[in-house]
Amino acid sequence: MKFGIVGTGMIAHFHAQAIEAMEGSVLHSCYNRNPEKAADFSERYGIKNHTSLEEFLADPELEIITIGTPSGSHLEPALAAMEAGKHVICEKPLEVNLDKINSMIEASEKNNVTLAAILNRRFNESVVVLKDAVDKGRFGTLTLVEASIKWYRDQAYYDSASWRGTWVLDGGGALMNQSIHIIDQLIHTVGPVKRVTASMGLLTHENIEVEDTAVALLEFENGAKGVVQGSTSCWSSTGHPAEVNICGSDGSAFLADEHFKVWDFKNPAPEDAYVHANLMATEGAQGLGANDPNAINFTGHQRNFEEVVNSIKEGRKPSVDCLEARKAVAVITAIYESAKNDGKWVTVN
Repeated sequence: MKFGIVGTGMIAHFHAQAIEAMEGSVLHSCYNRNPEKAADFSERYGIKNHTSLEEFLADPELEIITIGTPSGSHLEPALAAMEAGKHVICEKPLEVNLDKINSMIEASEKNNVTLAAILNRRFNESVVVLKDAVDKGRFGTLTLVEASIKWYRDQAYYDSASWRGTWVLDGGGALMNQSIHIIDQLIHTVGPVKRVTASMGLLTHENIEVEDTAVALLEFENGAKGVVQGSTSCWSSTGHPAEVNICGSDGSAFLADEHFKVWDFKNPAPEDAYVHANLMATEGAQGLGANDPNAINFTGHQRNFEEVVNSIKEGRKPSVDCLEARKAVAVITAIYESAKNDGKWVTVN
């Protein structure tokens, strides 16, 4: 299938590399209203470039577009693409508030096109194994779970672009931008969140509107109790891995990025030997993207794109569709509402 990319910033290069690595897919074109940026990106990848969104979408050869613009500017190109009959894969978050996301979902249904998200960490082998263990009931009664994102961004990161650290275009800070993939992993593996209470603050950065540190307590619909802690103010020379930790009456698993620190169950299973041989963390492992947003690879994006392409060809919904993408934004939105209202309990919608 032929892909086009909206936006030509840092994340667009991960999209381009992932598409180029896919068998049977072609990076076809790009759009950026800035002529120099559009030309530079197209020259690097040998593709068509457009500075008009209408012209970009009018190309009959274009089948799927990926969106890599700032978070709060996903709605316009997504709606335009779906109205033009194109399938859409959108970077995280799908949008920065639920009203915008709901509009995108309605447009997808109205135009009978796929709207999917980049939830690339779901495709890590370790996350697949972890979810399988939860689904099989290996943890027994789920008790305590946690998403922990102790990352670092210096002031220069926020100063590098006027949209960073704004509610309108970033949608939030350490939670909506940096922590959303890990919060998604927690929801994806443990299940829906019923309500939250939270606190947040701006502790170490200047001239931004949003939080650089937040903590929340979560009550899940299955009865589990959870904690989310996310920050861009946790300095480390190597970067702390992002963690998803799950405990239950019959087992515990602590996942640090792509490898487990703990994999321990009351009732052993055949797959445990494979996990211990291949998926355990080594001491001193560095965090993926913890200190540097460029320090990730495109493998997860490639698997994400391949899942969406396969779902379109097979006439089914992708596992990372718009309804799945909405879940993490709904939880984070509830956390923000709670924190702005002195920690009152807020129901997740």
